Amino acid sequence: IMAAFRASLIAEIRNNYAIRMICKKVNSLIYESVERENYVTAVYGVLDSKNDILTFSNCGHNRPILLRKDGRVEYLTEGGPALGVIPDSDYEERPVYLRSGDLILLYTDGVTEANNSNNEEYGINRLIDTLRMYKKLRSSEILLKVNEKVREFASDAHICDDLTMIALKKL
Repeated sequence: IMAAFRASLIAEIRNNYAIRMICKKVNSLIYESVERENYVTAVYGVLDSKNDILTFSNCGHNRPILLRKDGRVEYLTEGGPALGVIPDSDYEERPVYLRSGDLILLYTDGVTEANNSNNEEYGINRLIDTLRMYKKLRSSEILLKVNEKVREFASDAHICDDLTMIALKKL
């Protein structure tokens, strides 16, 4: 599935510039090439570092967290369904303007769904609290701290799903 997704994405990036159209076409290609029970969640974005703008589309993935310097939280939700689920789906794209001190965290569900010995999930609220606690650190250090906190929280018996994260921080 990931090989089909990667090939489709690369082909469409070469042919299109509009993120919403790339997602729409990749969705169609995935729908045509995988079994019905399979799908891909993704967030596709383009960072314009000159103008401090991230333009993205969320294709059914965990909502990335935008933690503003002042502590406000926004979620990057605009987009559409997971890729390969509904043929001919339309996708939205949204630009996010970044200011000094803003932090964006993209993450897989293994981060928020890690369970402790009481079968409680780490969850989005703990994740946001962790981000707020360490928001002044460099993005690489924030990732290490989130990983550390999730692993401390998770019970020894719980085998963590993948803990894949990307942090973007405007200096």
